[in-house]
Amino acid sequence: MLTKRLIACFDIIAGRVTKAVQFQDNIDVAAADELAQTMYEAQIDELIFYDITASSEKRPVDIETVKKVARCVFIPFTVGGGIKELDDMYEALKAGAEKISIDSMAVRNPQIISDGAKAFGSQCIVLSTQVKRTPSMPSGYEVYIDGARLATGLDALEWIKKGQELGAGEICINSIDNDGMLSGYDLELMKLAESSLSVPLIASGGAGKPEHLKALFEKTEAQAAIISSMLYSPRMESNYAVSEIKEYLIENGICMRPTRV
Repeated sequence: MLTKRLIACFDIIAGRVTKAVQFQDNIDVAAADELAQTMYEAQIDELIFYDITASSEKRPVDIETVKKVARCVFIPFTVGGGIKELDDMYEALKAGAEKISIDSMAVRNPQIISDGAKAFGSQCIVLSTQVKRTPSMPSGYEVYIDGARLATGLDALEWIKKGQELGAGEICINSIDNDGMLSGYDLELMKLAESSLSVPLIASGGAGKPEHLKALFEKTEAQAAIISSMLYSPRMESNYAVSEIKEYLIENGICMRPTRV
């Protein structure tokens, strides 16, 4: 049985972690390196770092903040935002990232997926995609880009299948409808996605309590889950500790890497 992974996702603005609901109204949380240190000490399994304004500001990813975060963590560390070409990937990897996440640029230039996979290996390339329920799409879901502001007309399932074929080693799917709502993952979306994939699937958008993770891992084949709001959202009445979440999941038969005392 594969060990399931819990991932903290940092939405970075000017070197600081923020939290939003459905990609709007970002609230400041903490300096990225300070929160990274806290999450690492709490024994989170992985960390994903998105420079969420890099693309709209037409600049590369914030390499200095990547370096600061990388110095604080010794777990798999994925970086995305402002990745437009192989040189950007190389700079992020050189700064301490282990994996590269591509999103909007992959839609605009799908060749970047295969170029990255050939240069650095498929295990290094994570295709992240933001999707929204759209009844007119064959799957019922449409891909959005540019911080979930721009509809692409792409069917979500067709896009992730293409991303896998081009060489992405992992697929991260975020439900725009559920993002930050704390009401649980879109399990229908994740079941549809897993039926189209042979690479690991990361679920994102909606976790508000440990029961949501239990449902995800019991009812779908997702290998990992992003749980940012549960860990450090100012909108939560009280946040969960990583150990608390893992203990609950292990007690309920989910295969997790336990926290060390």
